[in-house]
Amino acid sequence: MPRTPALRLAAALALGLALALGGCGERAAPGWSGYAEGDYIYVAAALPGRLETLAVQAGQQVAQGTPLFTLDSEPERAAHEEAGARLAAAQAQAGNLATGRRADEIAVLTAQLAQARAQAQLARSSLARQRQLVAQGFTSAATLDGLESGARQAQSRVDELEAALRVARLPGRPEERAAAQAQARAADEALRQSDWSVRQKRQTAPAAGQVADTYFRAGEYVGAGQPVLALLPPSHIKARFFVPEAEIATLAPGDAVQLACDGCGAPIAARVRRIATQAEYTPPVIYSNAQRAKLVFLAEAYPDPRDAPRLRPGQPLDVRRAPPAKAP
Repeated sequence: MPRTPALRLAAALALGLALALGGCGERAAPGWSGYAEGDYIYVAAALPGRLETLAVQAGQQVAQGTPLFTLDSEPERAAHEEAGARLAAAQAQAGNLATGRRADEIAVLTAQLAQARAQAQLARSSLARQRQLVAQGFTSAATLDGLESGARQAQSRVDELEAALRVARLPGRPEERAAAQAQARAADEALRQSDWSVRQKRQTAPAAGQVADTYFRAGEYVGAGQPVLALLPPSHIKARFFVPEAEIATLAPGDAVQLACDGCGAPIAARVRRIATQAEYTPPVIYSNAQRAKLVFLAEAYPDPRDAPRLRPGQPLDVRRAPPAKAP
């Protein structure tokens, strides 16, 4: 039986209503507004000085360890040389106290001791002969007294030189050696400190990344701790977005999200690392007709470092929860 125009119209309306109701059952994943941000590394020297060379320029990509800039290090190099000389002197003094006298000095004392022993032996022999003569009545006792005194003096000289030779072979006293070793250690630490000062005047890239900006030119004076340039590694680029209070319970660190921006091409995969513990009001720079809530939580998501260069700090972003992975 052919359908009347009224019936055909009613069927079309019913089909359209069914499709509309079916479409309402598949709501799109919620989206949040945010922006890209970079955690810059501000490279500075711990010591002040005149900027001698600036080896990079803004926008340049550098690898880790690439020389960035050097400061005038003439005072530090002079202090380093002085510290090295002081260390050598302290080590020499400590080594000198750890041993006895020089071999030539010991040889002189040994020769003097041999001579004194010979003289003492001669004095004893003369004394023995004189005693025989006194006993036989050929000489007086007064002569014997003089020879005995000479023999004692000769033996005293031998004892003195033997003691001097023992002392010459001994190292310095323990207290003196400990003091000399402490001075050597102090000089070594001073050398290390001066070496650190010299290294501070030559800065290299702590990580691979892009030189975002430079703040000085060669010849200008740079204060201690004052950044000379800003470095942005890809791993330091992140998305900051704001989740309404009603939806924050559905988001957790580790969740996968997708970042979209003008000119970025395909969505960029990222993972949530941080969700603020305290709520705040929607920042005035965030404009979104779909986001009506006033109370929001700040969240941060980091893309893969290989995709991070597609983002520019300050660039507005649309953030959505990543669709679930399809089962194999």
